[in-house]
Amino acid sequence: MNHIGTVNIETRRLLLRRFVIEDALPMFKTWANDSDVTKYLTWLPHENVKVTKNILNTWIEGYKSPDSYNWAIVVKEQGKVVGSIAVVNIDKDNDKCEVGYCIGKDYWGREITTEALNEVLRYLLTTVGFNRVMAYFHSENIASGKVMQKAGMKFEGRLRDYAKNQKGVYVDCDVYAILKKDIV
Repeated sequence: MNHIGTVNIETRRLLLRRFVIEDALPMFKTWANDSDVTKYLTWLPHENVKVTKNILNTWIEGYKSPDSYNWAIVVKEQGKVVGSIAVVNIDKDNDKCEVGYCIGKDYWGREITTEALNEVLRYLLTTVGFNRVMAYFHSENIASGKVMQKAGMKFEGRLRDYAKNQKGVYVDCDVYAILKKDIV
């Protein structure tokens, strides 16, 4: 493994970069306080921008670690942060990790998340050296599964009562993954 942390990744339309504290207000306004965006996630919408700043401070502090991977998704044309994509869990013994992502509702359906996920997967599998990258989502969040499929991830199954939702109710989750050998 070659843990080098969150580096800038550029695509045709996007810049994936580290978060900065100045991202707090756009993050709060664009997705972190939107109940439609967080509907299928494990966390509730942020009540105020102070909550967002606290989370950003934690993420920014995390960049000190070479195995921290947490990108702000910026649409280059606008220069505005519109979402996030990150490694949310690492299993160093088995060279695998789990990713998660979130994007503002105004950017749904534009394949921005797919574009970001494609590049992050390539980076994690080829540059960092993970053998496996997986993601899971609330089974009713069909759009998230489509993003994973378009990024080359394969459906591996449905986990019954796998995670608690925001209300503490167990929900089924679908799992997708991609292996290093799938992209090389």
